[in-house]
Amino acid sequence: MALYRNNGELFTERRGIIDAVFSSFRKSDHGSRVLRRGRRFGRITKQRLSRLIFLITAFLSISLTVYGLKMFFQAKMESRFSNPHNLQEERNLQENIMVAEVGKAPKGKRRKHFPCEVGFRESVDGLVEPKNYMNFTWFSLKYVDHEEKTSKIDLFEPRFGGHQTLEERENSFYAKNQTLNCGFVKGPPGYPSTGFDINEKDKTYMFSCKIAVSSCIFGSSDFLRRPTSRLISTYSKSNVCFVMFMDDVTLSKLSSEGNSPDERGYIGLWKIVIVKNLPYEDMRRTGKVPKFLSHRLFPNSRYSIWLDSKMRLNSDPMLIIEYFLWRRKAEYAISNHYDRHNVWEEMFPRVP
Repeated sequence: MALYRNNGELFTERRGIIDAVFSSFRKSDHGSRVLRRGRRFGRITKQRLSRLIFLITAFLSISLTVYGLKMFFQAKMESRFSNPHNLQEERNLQENIMVAEVGKAPKGKRRKHFPCEVGFRESVDGLVEPKNYMNFTWFSLKYVDHEEKTSKIDLFEPRFGGHQTLEERENSFYAKNQTLNCGFVKGPPGYPSTGFDINEKDKTYMFSCKIAVSSCIFGSSDFLRRPTSRLISTYSKSNVCFVMFMDDVTLSKLSSEGNSPDERGYIGLWKIVIVKNLPYEDMRRTGKVPKFLSHRLFPNSRYSIWLDSKMRLNSDPMLIIEYFLWRRKAEYAISNHYDRHNVWEEMFPRVP
């Protein structure tokens, strides 16, 4: 026990074992070196710790700034394309769009185009396109609907893609007036359907589509991913067909999970189209039918967007068309595959 003086008063100082050890170190040169190194190490540690805290604080500040800007621009885009300020503004916008489509805008009144600010070409079928979009070479294509038996032997079996020869297949690649074997080929009267049968009401709906976004799930092989509704404009919701093809097995699985279509046949934005009598046992092969033959399923559609079932649509279809086709003056756009980088390999993958 010892006493020490502080401000003229005596206080009790308790020395422990550690104090005794350090006091013994101070009596030797080796001990003084240890203490000096300890103090230097403490200063270095404090400097490093302060630098680390500064770096973490700076990183968090930058991250919050970038995230805030991203949310700000996303909110601006949503407010521009999805949420008009009031019903009157939305009604005026729709009227201006319809006026621009039919080309009957009053004199002195500026036409508003949605969702992209580009000059549009007047069209007689109710759809507008950018001026000087593409210089197409027009040719006529017809498709084989029915085939006749070529021999008297009763071995004819209708096939979904028909019975074309190698020469007919090679000629089908040329852009000229011709008739093609392109799926949905039926046999003579009395023969069964070749598959991919669709209800007549659904066919009527699909024939009325001017812009189509389509996908498919067969054999309950995937989940149903709905388009992000808040990112889809009111114009696209009214003028774009969102069609999901599926079979009865997939529909039963979705219904058991609580995703049954409503009275109009919709699940969210998806119009559910049930396909009967699938043409192939392989579900992947059947899935190629709506993917590659969308021009047969939507014969009156000017543009079609195919979406793989494992993907979710998070952008407005009209913005996709404007960016990848109109702006670049392109006829079609294909996303880069993670493994195959040639369009022909993507269409006809090599068999291992």
